[in-house]
Amino acid sequence: MTLLSPQSLASDAAAQPVLEVENLVIRYGRATRRPTGPAAVDGVSFTIRPGETLGLVGESGSGKTTIGKAILGLQAVTSGSIRFEGQQIDGLKPRARRVLATKLRAVFQDPYSSLNPRLSIGDSLAEPLLVSGVRREEAQLRAEDMLEQVGLPRDAVTRLPRQFSGGQRQRIAVARALITRPSLVVCDEPVSALDLSTQAQVLNLLADLRDELGLSYLFIAHDMAVVRMLAQRVIVLYRGQVMEEGSTAAVMDDARHPFTQALLAASPVPDPIAQAERRRLRESRLVDGASASSISATGCPFAARCPMATELCRTERPALRPAATSLAACHYA
Repeated sequence: MTLLSPQSLASDAAAQPVLEVENLVIRYGRATRRPTGPAAVDGVSFTIRPGETLGLVGESGSGKTTIGKAILGLQAVTSGSIRFEGQQIDGLKPRARRVLATKLRAVFQDPYSSLNPRLSIGDSLAEPLLVSGVRREEAQLRAEDMLEQVGLPRDAVTRLPRQFSGGQRQRIAVARALITRPSLVVCDEPVSALDLSTQAQVLNLLADLRDELGLSYLFIAHDMAVVRMLAQRVIVLYRGQVMEEGSTAAVMDDARHPFTQALLAASPVPDPIAQAERRRLRESRLVDGASASSISATGCPFAARCPMATELCRTERPALRPAATSLAACHYA
């Protein structure tokens, strides 16, 4: 019998994923019956390891926010599984969810509506600690420490949300998410409501806190440039299915799927010549005007808009398979 050293056990624990999503399917429908409509999320699988940021990218309606809601327990799962630190968490009862809420947190899109306008900043930050049994004096002290950590003064605990700018409110939202010292934070479009300079500040803050505290992020966004700044790996979604997956550098610099290429070409750049070239590339890679009714139930969901599509694409769903430096769900990647 071989005994493992404490160092080996620690290494094995560190290697365990924080989050495992396996073959996740989500269909919307009435709560009183099993949903039978089209899948908003269709067979999505991924893992997130300690200290890692996974970017989830796609157009509006691609299912990325639905996945985030399912992880947070805000959306019922039709099939598949979600495991957090080895525990299956889809379908947990409210009491178990409350215990989990200290380790699995969220930062939402709108910094104006995510804070209670009637509560002071200190009360908003202390609330999740009080619910978990921390004494009020300690909760207030940790709120002041957390505000300082996100670049705001300690005396901000006595002020109301309306006294802060949008960027400052989002820093407060980040502080509230991290105050319970979570393992994973779901960031759902956390900078899309901010101007460009403030976006960069909040992204740098998230990166610094991740490295300092050993956090993991699921970073949901539609802007590929924003994801490039923070994520180590990226998954590209289209109509609830994974189109491409790989390291951020591989997917952004050498995209293999036509939809990923079109999505990258849609990101604006300051150089007018480069922007014109991107526009030309996007028009060559994406056929607009396809309706939801034209989506094949058995083939590739992007086939109706893809200039490379053949009859095979319309009749057979492509598997996610190696294509150069990433994985792509395309017959011709």
